[in-house]
Amino acid sequence: MGNNKQNGSIIAIITMMFLYAMISFVTNLAAPIGVIWKGAFEGSNAVGMLGNAMNFLAYLFMGIPAGKLLTKIGYKKTALAGIGTGFVGVFVQFISGFVVGVPGFVIYLLGAFIAGFSVCMLNTVVNPMLNLLGGGGNRGNQLNLIGGTLNSLSGTLTPLFVGALIGDAAKATFTDVNPVMYIAMAVFAAAFIVLCFIPISDPEMGKTTADTVFEHSPWSFRHFVLGTIAIFVYVGVEVGIPGTMIFYLSDTSEAGGGLTGNAAAIAGSVAATYWLLMLVGRMCSSFIADKVSSKMMMTVTTIAGMVFIVLAMFLGKSSSVSMPVFTGSAFETVTVPIAALFLVLCGLCTSIMWASIFNLATEGLGKYTAAASGIFMMMVVGGGVLPLIQNFLADNTTYMTSYFVPLAAMAYMCYYALIGSKNVNKDIPV
Repeated sequence: MGNNKQNGSIIAIITMMFLYAMISFVTNLAAPIGVIWKGAFEGSNAVGMLGNAMNFLAYLFMGIPAGKLLTKIGYKKTALAGIGTGFVGVFVQFISGFVVGVPGFVIYLLGAFIAGFSVCMLNTVVNPMLNLLGGGGNRGNQLNLIGGTLNSLSGTLTPLFVGALIGDAAKATFTDVNPVMYIAMAVFAAAFIVLCFIPISDPEMGKTTADTVFEHSPWSFRHFVLGTIAIFVYVGVEVGIPGTMIFYLSDTSEAGGGLTGNAAAIAGSVAATYWLLMLVGRMCSSFIADKVSSKMMMTVTTIAGMVFIVLAMFLGKSSSVSMPVFTGSAFETVTVPIAALFLVLCGLCTSIMWASIFNLATEGLGKYTAAASGIFMMMVVGGGVLPLIQNFLADNTTYMTSYFVPLAAMAYMCYYALIGSKNVNKDIPV
């Protein structure tokens, strides 16, 4: 009996790791299609980014329903629902290529929004399940960090894979995207069929039934409430630091980073290096997460992140440095303002925060974990809100001044790690 239970846990963990990679795969499909729509509408950057925006917006609407779905039908059925929804989302994006003009674009945005529902549901499943399968604590955090590593790897490889299939997205047509859509739909269909035959049971820790009585809610736990704020600002920091850095380095005016030559290409490579460092950080931290607590890792990285941001803000482009950047297929050395180097290093700091915040915020929630996961997914909308505030500040002051926004967010996350993450509601039955 013990061996069967252990084997079932291993199968469940492997399956959750695969779903972690699928989450990034779905999210990163929007970018190349968005570039094609951008060209169709005469180069509007806003149009090109709307697909990604719809992915984020879906979290706001689907987060809590996904948590309720998880509580009602369990982890496996929710994952199957997420995969099925992802197939529909990709199919809708596929048919948008056959409709010209604004109607086709509206269909594409609808598909991106539906795909966002899929990502939200899959995230709602994998984060708490890995945490619970690991027994919570350090081991639960370690499993989520390993999953995050696969998520980052998939996020790095997906654009390269898509690029190899369609070539230059700026010059591609909708028919060039069809092979990508075929493969994406095949991946979803195969994943759905395989998962149907994989025996996955809900983890015993935090398991609920139809007879389970919920006297309270996740909102009754102070450390969870403060954790939802932490995840909201974290996603904004993760997106805002490299996003604003791209605008800064691409700007060839006096306000920008002072780059010459193809500033936009250099900016993209520098930002890619930030994401690569997130992958490296997650991979390295996964080896020590069973020995080092989430609280300790988060405390160290938030302090380091604040130091890097302050150095970037004060040093700006006072001097230049040569640094290796990831171009997608190789490393090259470029000369950038010293601020860019410190901002890229923030990728190492942000790499561990998602898993650590989730681990700390759901620790001790027991039967409320599933509902808590749904609320967490809703708060991912911070990835759209904080960068908007930061770039509004950049428009009205300077690029470096705008980094007060992620600096303040880092300070809050440091407070959460040190003080706010303590469970002061242990009297609530879970």
